[in-house]
Amino acid sequence: MNSSPLRNTCLKKVAPATYHIPKRDGMRVPGLIIASDALLNEQSIEEPLQQVRNVACLPGIVKHSIAMPDIHWGYGFAIGGVAAMHAEAGVISPGGVGYDINCGVRLALVPLPFKSFTPSTRKELIDQIHALIPSGVGRGKTKRKALSESDYHSLIEQGARWSVENGYGCTEDLSHTESYGCIEGGDADTVSSHAKQRGTNQLGTIGSGNHFVEIGEIQKIFIADIAAEWGVEEGMTYILIHSGSRGFGHQICQDTLNSFIKKGFHEGLPDRQLVCAPIQSPAGQTYLSAMAAAANFAFNNRQQILHGVRKAFQKVCSTPTHRIKLLYDVCHNIAKFETHEGKRVCVHRKGATRAYGPNAEELIPLFKKTGQPVLVPGDMGRASYLMVGLGNPLTFCSSCHGAGRAHSRVQSLKLWKGKNLTEHMEKQNVLVRASSSRTIAEEMPDAYKDVDEVTEAVEEAKLANRIARLSPRMVLKG
Repeated sequence: MNSSPLRNTCLKKVAPATYHIPKRDGMRVPGLIIASDALLNEQSIEEPLQQVRNVACLPGIVKHSIAMPDIHWGYGFAIGGVAAMHAEAGVISPGGVGYDINCGVRLALVPLPFKSFTPSTRKELIDQIHALIPSGVGRGKTKRKALSESDYHSLIEQGARWSVENGYGCTEDLSHTESYGCIEGGDADTVSSHAKQRGTNQLGTIGSGNHFVEIGEIQKIFIADIAAEWGVEEGMTYILIHSGSRGFGHQICQDTLNSFIKKGFHEGLPDRQLVCAPIQSPAGQTYLSAMAAAANFAFNNRQQILHGVRKAFQKVCSTPTHRIKLLYDVCHNIAKFETHEGKRVCVHRKGATRAYGPNAEELIPLFKKTGQPVLVPGDMGRASYLMVGLGNPLTFCSSCHGAGRAHSRVQSLKLWKGKNLTEHMEKQNVLVRASSSRTIAEEMPDAYKDVDEVTEAVEEAKLANRIARLSPRMVLKG
């Protein structure tokens, strides 16, 4: 291999789509990279690979500092990064979770063949979704009652059950959500009033950037028996929702970073953005409680977005809301205590998805039989994927979370400046709505890696298998 990224990081291929970075320069563990040769030869790969090496220097890290094939630069940790810390002697790093705490994805299935939608129905449907679900920077629901202190305590304690009990969905949705839609230990008293103010009217909204609501067609089935178990059929309509904890979680992350740096927790680290506290310290425990609060806010947010999309289908297509079934909801910005190979660890997943295999105790009977669904959004012009976890201990049962950016938002804006983007996408048979044309330019398909290649690498490395390829047709962007 002659490309500079592979040579400069001394990557050694140890298995299909699996590379090691040897320990050096203060690394406590080696690096582990899941990727194809082509993905590693991209010019943008060197900086995130350095971040993998930096994470390997953190106290209490176990086994490897890991990167998924959708890896790209992030704050402290690369996006697409995984690191497990010793539950007692390790550290918790907000950069290993990210600003958008419990950013995640949910997939719902609509009992209608996509080909049954006429062009006018498709337009009416995406316009109705756009009207019901606010999108864009800072935008909240102007007609909803602001969250009270009591509301915050309840939703933080109950997770998504709070939204279900307030009429946003059904109890079955909870069993089809990671951790049943609730991360234990959330404490409203660890959250600043500024964070609460920022989130006060943002439940049921997608926010900005790469967040979206996507409607499309199940294009291809790869494993028929698992697809049948899950009720997934070729040609049927799907809903994919990507959002997180909005301004509430962002402020919690910023408050914690400010506090940790003020306490000097960044000293001695290769990058101050990795600032971290001992898990068992008061500061570490406070962040874990605030992080859980933000995670539960995010579960409620996606629950209420799905409710809005169900209402749109009911209004436009006369589809009863209860017939639109949630298949699964997964986190991909979270730190969770889990047991792997007999050891209790705190797994940081930043732009990475839990991918438990068959018989995992945490799963409901349906997914214990098959392994859990793994949701992999691609881009709005090509495809997304539904996969099934294999529970690979090499990555602490983790998989990729999406296609990953191929180039920056600034680069994308330059490439698409002055062009009619909605018209361009409509020629690709995709209807796009967004709060601004800038958002669409930043999110054009070529801004992302090829999700086919990313998921092939995941499959080669035996982290998850592809169940279905999803073809986007209507997209609401942030």
